Amino acid sequence: MEIQGLPGRLLDELGPAIASGEVPEGAVLRGEELEHRFGVSRTVVREAVRILEGMRMVASRRRVGITVQPKSVWDVFDPMVIRWRLAGSDRPAQLRSLGSLRVAVEPAAAALAATHASDDDRRELSSLAVDLTVTARAADLATFLEHDIAFHSLVLRASGNEMFAHLGDTVAAVLTGRTEYHLMPDQPESYAIRLHREVAEAICAKDAGHAERAMRTIVSGALEELNAQLD
Repeated sequence: MEIQGLPGRLLDELGPAIASGEVPEGAVLRGEELEHRFGVSRTVVREAVRILEGMRMVASRRRVGITVQPKSVWDVFDPMVIRWRLAGSDRPAQLRSLGSLRVAVEPAAAALAATHASDDDRRELSSLAVDLTVTARAADLATFLEHDIAFHSLVLRASGNEMFAHLGDTVAAVLTGRTEYHLMPDQPESYAIRLHREVAEAICAKDAGHAERAMRTIVSGALEELNAQLD
């Protein structure tokens, strides 16, 4: 979700500052101070604070002010929260958390997709596997990222589990973060592309066990590589 206009600009300042700890837990912000500091109206401040409250990053109380909440209560699945954490000093912990989440969820989603995917889903997944192969060989990382996000998001949706499907944006955030912060090789590894084809083929063949094993190898390998780069 992208917030437009002045509220978006204010969030682009406040969100990363809170996520990085520059504005620490328990800090109290005053609406009037934010208006003056950022040169925005009370309405803009209220809108930005409303959005941050929705993410549970702050709590606003009359006569108290806008209090930064502990990370333990944040909506850590919100794509904007993820993006802000990736942009700051919390990046290694955020990437590891997201990688572990993928290991827990995506193999199960692939197994379910082998049973629940529609014919259109299967055709689209096969097409995306081809697209990944082509863009990997061309070392076109930007287009490869688009196809990779589409592939993994489709597996989550095709699982038939609405909670898995809702994690599409979360997985997109970690895939994007790995590319933006240069944690991907200049050219995607051939074995990883082969495994994506295996996932697509297994789902098309309705082979849940093979789909789960191939996806587990993908996401476990990605987490191992990430840990090696971050250590």
